[in-house]
Amino acid sequence: MAESKIILFVEDEEPTARALGDLFQKRGIELINAPDGAIGLEQLKIRRPSLVLLDLILPRMHGFEFLEKAKSDSELKAIPIIVLSNLSGDLNVTKAKNLGAADYLVKTDTNGDEIVNRVLGYL
Repeated sequence: MAESKIILFVEDEEPTARALGDLFQKRGIELINAPDGAIGLEQLKIRRPSLVLLDLILPRMHGFEFLEKAKSDSELKAIPIIVLSNLSGDLNVTKAKNLGAADYLVKTDTNGDEIVNRVLGYL
C-alpha cells in the first residue's frame, strides 16, 4: 500500500472544511484544516503535506501572502498548492499562478467531487 496522503486545507469556513474532509476521508486521504494563513504556514512547515488547498480570503494572513511565503521557502516550494477560493477573475488567477499555485478553482463553480478529482490528479 502506498504511503498515506495528507492534505492541508487552509480555510476559515468550518462547514466547507468539514464537508471536504469527509469526501477525502472516503478515499483514504487525511485532510487537516488550518483556520487562518498564519496557522496554515506553521502547519505546512510541521506536517509537510502532500498538497495544500488554499483559500485566499483568510484572517491573519491573506492567501496570496501564504502562497508567496510557501513558494519562497526552498524546503516547501515543491509542495503543490491549489487555490480554492470564491475570488474569481483573471487577475486573481494570474496572480496566484505567478506566485506558484499549481491550479486555481472557484468554490462556487466547482462541486466537492470535482475538487477531489482535481486534487487526486496532483497526488
